Amino acid sequence: MGFDKEASSSSSGLDAAALLPKHGGAGVGARLSSQPKTFANVFIAVVGSGVLGLPYTFSRTGWAAGSILLLAVAGLTFHCMMLLVACRRRLADEHPKIASFGDLGAAVYGAAGRHTVDAMLVLSQASFCVGYLIFIANTLAHLHPIGDPSASSPLLTAKALFIWVMLPFQLGLNSIKTLTLLAPLSIFADVVDLGAMGVVLGQDVSTWLSEKPPVFAFGGPAELLYGLGVAVYAFEGIGMVLPLEAEAADKRKFGGTLGLSMVFIAVMYGLFGAMGYLAFGASTRDIITTNLGAGWLSVAVQLGLCINLFFTMPVMMNPVYEVAERLLYGKRYAWWLRWILVVFVGLMAMLVPNFADFLSLVGSSVCVLLGFVLPAAFHMKVLGADIGWPALVADVAVVVVGLALSASGTWTSLAQMFGAPNA
Repeated sequence: MGFDKEASSSSSGLDAAALLPKHGGAGVGARLSSQPKTFANVFIAVVGSGVLGLPYTFSRTGWAAGSILLLAVAGLTFHCMMLLVACRRRLADEHPKIASFGDLGAAVYGAAGRHTVDAMLVLSQASFCVGYLIFIANTLAHLHPIGDPSASSPLLTAKALFIWVMLPFQLGLNSIKTLTLLAPLSIFADVVDLGAMGVVLGQDVSTWLSEKPPVFAFGGPAELLYGLGVAVYAFEGIGMVLPLEAEAADKRKFGGTLGLSMVFIAVMYGLFGAMGYLAFGASTRDIITTNLGAGWLSVAVQLGLCINLFFTMPVMMNPVYEVAERLLYGKRYAWWLRWILVVFVGLMAMLVPNFADFLSLVGSSVCVLLGFVLPAAFHMKVLGADIGWPALVADVAVVVVGLALSASGTWTSLAQMFGAPNA
C-alpha cells in the first residue's frame, strides 16, 4: 500500500518496489522477475485499501452493474498499461533511461509532459493519504465513539478528533528523511489486507446464508458513474507498470502475465464487493469492516488495518515531498514544507464526509486522467503514424471518453459528497 520513490500512482507502489530485484553487477539477468513473481508484483502494486469500499459501491450500483464495471475497468486499465509499455519500447533507442511514468512523459512531451504526470501523481498520492486518514479515523470512531455526536463543525466530529490526535505523530514520522525502515511495513500491510478480506468474506457468507436481505442488480446512470470512479481507484496501478516490465525476465510474456493478474484481481474484487452487498443489503456501510460484529477477531482486523495504514502514510507522502521540495526548495529537505502538507491532508480528511464517496471522487478525477487519458495521448504521439486507423481511433476514443467520464464522474461524486443537486 505504500509508494515507490519514483512517485508511483499506485496505492501499493512501494510494495512492488520492495519485491523487485536490484539492478547492477554480474548476473543481473538471473535476478530479474520470473512470471510468478511478476504476477505477485502486479497483485501487490494494484490491490490496496480501496477494496474495502467496494461492497458499499455495489449497494449503490447494484451487484451485477458493479461486477460489470470492475471487469470493464480492469480490461481498460490493462490496455492502457500496455500502451505505456509500447511507448517505452519504441523510444528505447532514443531514450534508453525511461524508468518511470514521469520519465516517459518527459520523453514524449518534454517538460510539459513531466510536469503533467508529476501533478497527477502528486494529486493522487495526496488523495490516497486523505483516504487513509478517513479510513483510520472512521474505523476508530466506530470502535470507540468520542466527542459530541451533534458537533456542528466538521473539525470537531469524532472522526476529526481522532485525526487531530494522529497529526502530531504523523508530523514526526513524515519528518524522517529516509523511509527505509518503514518500507517493510508495506508488505505486511498487504498481508493484513488479504487476511482482513478473508475474515470479511467469511462473515459475509455467514450473514448472507442466515439473512439474505433484498438487493438489486442495476442502479441509475448517476450511480454507475459513481461506481466507475471507485472501480478506477481500485485498479490504479498504472505508475508501476514500467518498473514491473523492466524487471520481468521474459518481457515477451509480460503482457500475458499482466493480463492474467488483472483478471484474477477483477474476479477477487467482484466477489468481495458482491458478497459484502449481498450480506448486508441497504445497510452496507462505506467501510465494510464497520459492518462486522463486535467480536475480538473483527476488532483485531480493524485495528491491524489502522496500524498498517498509519505507518504507510509517510511512505505514501514521499513522492509528494520529492516533487514539492524539487519545485519549491531546490531539491533540499524541508521539514516545514512537509508539515504544511501533512496538516493540509489532515484538514482535507476532516472535511470529507464519506470514505467511499471520496474514493469515487479521486477515481473519477485524477485516476481517470492518469490511468486512461495520458497513456492513450502518449501512444498517439509516439506511435500514431504507424499503428493504423483502428488503433488510432481507439486511442482517440479513450481520450475523449476519458475526459467526458472524468468531468461527469467528478461532478457526480461531488454531488454525492456535499449534497449538490445532480446534473
